[in-house]
Amino acid sequence: MKKTTIAAIATAVGVGGIGIVRLSGPEALAIGDLVFRSRGGKISEQPGYTARYGTVIEVATGKIIDEAIALLMRAPASYTREDVLELQCHGGPVALSAVLKEVLAAGAVLAQPGEFTQRAFLNGRLDLAQAEAVCDVIRASTEANLALAGRQLQGKLSQQVKSLREQLLSLEAQLEVGIDFPDEDLPELERLGLKQRLAEISQQIERLLAEGEQGRIWREGLATVIAGKPNVGKSSLLNLLVGHKRALVTDIPGTTRDVIEETINLAGLPLRLLDTAGIRKTDDVVEQLGVNTAKEQLKAAELVLLVLDAERPWEDEDQLIYSLCSNKKTLLLLNKIDVGRKLTPADLEQLCPQEQIIPISVKTKQGLDKLEEAIVQSAFGGQQLEHVSVSNRRHLEALKRGQTALKEAIEAATAGFSYDIISTDVRAARLELGKITGETMTEELLDRIFADFCLGK
Repeated sequence: MKKTTIAAIATAVGVGGIGIVRLSGPEALAIGDLVFRSRGGKISEQPGYTARYGTVIEVATGKIIDEAIALLMRAPASYTREDVLELQCHGGPVALSAVLKEVLAAGAVLAQPGEFTQRAFLNGRLDLAQAEAVCDVIRASTEANLALAGRQLQGKLSQQVKSLREQLLSLEAQLEVGIDFPDEDLPELERLGLKQRLAEISQQIERLLAEGEQGRIWREGLATVIAGKPNVGKSSLLNLLVGHKRALVTDIPGTTRDVIEETINLAGLPLRLLDTAGIRKTDDVVEQLGVNTAKEQLKAAELVLLVLDAERPWEDEDQLIYSLCSNKKTLLLLNKIDVGRKLTPADLEQLCPQEQIIPISVKTKQGLDKLEEAIVQSAFGGQQLEHVSVSNRRHLEALKRGQTALKEAIEAATAGFSYDIISTDVRAARLELGKITGETMTEELLDRIFADFCLGK
């Protein structure tokens, strides 16, 4: 079936100085000849990587729609490895829509979300991990996000995955020889050496998985719940970290009834702050719903900022909330230290000896810098961003499945199982890793991945 030529508005929705209508496919130049007029000649005669000034016209009437610059990239030296034409027009939505309408009338079809990048993948310009990084670059909310996505786009993860797959393929080939020629002398498949090679590959995947959990936080943000009993300063802390009044603050217990969420950039870390209702026993039906929601948020939290009140001693409610934070990374924030002495850091060291305690005053901002340092340290434990290769949940899941298959291969080799059983597990691991870069993917999954992209990319 003949491949279509796709077109879409490639710039963000809204008013801007410049807007771009992008075309890609075998008829891009012919469509350009129909809709674009320039003193320099036809689009089809224009050299690649050149720009010409002209006008976009309505083909049926010859009426000028907009002034534009036509930028041409000829196959295969283009983003999609097809002929790509970009019409850079004025950035008004009406003008852009009119240009796109004329391009579609001339024979192009409207591109699906991510279809330009999908063609770049299908035509071999990018592997799947690199293609997904394109979306991450666009959506980067911090410089750290951008740096991480940039390295993935340049192929850092892809190179490591390719190396692992080549090692597995080599091992799989040798196992197949052992299966086909069982009586041959094959010293490289000696059982101890086989297990050692499998273990070495497994260790490399383990390192990627260890990096990946940190990378996922850099990419998605750290889900951080601000918890505590009523009136300890949770909402005031949220407002302080956000930098403006986001939550209502009163002296009345139970003011916060629902979860308030804000994302901030903390030293490059996207921090997803969730201010929850004060947890206590209450007969108020609506407040109880808020308390139940707070407990659910605590279960899903990756970090808990447990706010305590220096003006009040450790109470049963504090103990209850602290018990809900078990198995969670938790920072104990002793608030109101500028006025209170009924609960001290020494008291907390006795009550919660394994936790980090940070005395603060939301009112005077005392201890804020130490709190921010502790959050970043708690999230990454000193892991340097430049050492992180993995950040995508899909990639992490593929690595985990590959690791599981490898462990089964090691167990089979240890138990003395036949080479065909071991080879099946090795092949399963290789196929899982191939899902990261796209060597082994279903069309349905590809469509789902690219559906998350914006139009025109």
